[in-house]
Amino acid sequence: MLHIEIEPVWRFRKEGSPQAAIVMLGILNEIRQTGKLTSAATHANLSYRHVWNLIEQWSAFFGAPLVERQRGRGTTLTPFGEKLVWAGQRLEARLGPQLQNLAQELASEIKPFLHQEPSVIRVHASHGFAVSKLREMLDRLPALGVDLRYVSNQNSLVSLAQNACDLSGVHLPRGPLREQNIRSCLEWLDPKEDRVISLVTREMGLMTKRGNPLKIHSLEDLVAHKARFVNRDHDSGTRQVFNQLLELHHIDPSAVQETQLEFTHAAVAAFVASDMADATFGVEAAARQFGLDFIPLLTEDYFFVCHRAFLETQPMQHLLDLMKGEEFRNAIANLPGYSASRPGEISLVRDFFESMVENPGAPAPSRPPAKRAQPGKKTAARTVAKPAAKAAKKKARR
Repeated sequence: MLHIEIEPVWRFRKEGSPQAAIVMLGILNEIRQTGKLTSAATHANLSYRHVWNLIEQWSAFFGAPLVERQRGRGTTLTPFGEKLVWAGQRLEARLGPQLQNLAQELASEIKPFLHQEPSVIRVHASHGFAVSKLREMLDRLPALGVDLRYVSNQNSLVSLAQNACDLSGVHLPRGPLREQNIRSCLEWLDPKEDRVISLVTREMGLMTKRGNPLKIHSLEDLVAHKARFVNRDHDSGTRQVFNQLLELHHIDPSAVQETQLEFTHAAVAAFVASDMADATFGVEAAARQFGLDFIPLLTEDYFFVCHRAFLETQPMQHLLDLMKGEEFRNAIANLPGYSASRPGEISLVRDFFESMVENPGAPAPSRPPAKRAQPGKKTAARTVAKPAAKAAKKKARR
């Protein structure tokens, strides 16, 4: 399977001489994490002397020191060095998923001109750490490729309804917000032709700077302490859940001091970690990745939806085996705030969502899939009961 990677490159210009900073940023980040120049050299696969020369060269280039060395305390970054590292972290977190989408589009465009390419599963999914782990494992399978696009909850369901993807990745909150979000999902699903595939649960909440200096413990504290808040983009499912939480707590969204919009959980966490905001809302895994404090507010179920007929395909069978395997479970166990929730088990749409409404604090029990479709037999036309949903689908097609 051909893989295409697109990465952002930093270049600083001074007197017409561009200098790429990717190696330097990696060295500084390793020093920030370990406090050891030797670890930075090992991580960069360079000699200790060469790494130190690079640091001195960049310090001279900027006219400001990047690190400080103190006897008995190892090596630490200067405030300027810290600022550069966090800027790099924000850039990677912000652009990473978008560049992955662009790379996948390019791969899809050139695939018809290549020979002996494997079967490809088209996945449109809300961004999440578990989906990224699953993609890493799929990329190692020679007989199976994945076309993964990060989109919002609704857009992924629209894509499935229009047969623009094979799998739709969706997340739903547990608790009092669950029922209204289920209604939104059902507008795009056909109970006869669609199936739900369980995957993981994940913890969602507020992220604050380490030590929580503003003592933020609730949504009300965001307003009371006038916290600078970095929010998700308007189309994000996480943004929708956050707005619903504000409404549940009778908080006017305009009372939250929004300073910036970002597109991923990692991006908002990096924004807080670099001291450009006081708080944000997202998954616990992102908070732990950037050393932030985390205040849990709710649990979400993350699952896939696909057409019944697609379950019988060989690529989907490979994917289900992977989801049920020990390697995937171990990978999820190492993600803070994530838990494998019977990954790969299949439910009827009606059973899955009815159980969620009846027991909003727990995932739906898995049910066996419907009988396999007979070869050559036409499947029933997809229908949506609600007129509003029909109109929305027509608008989406335009």
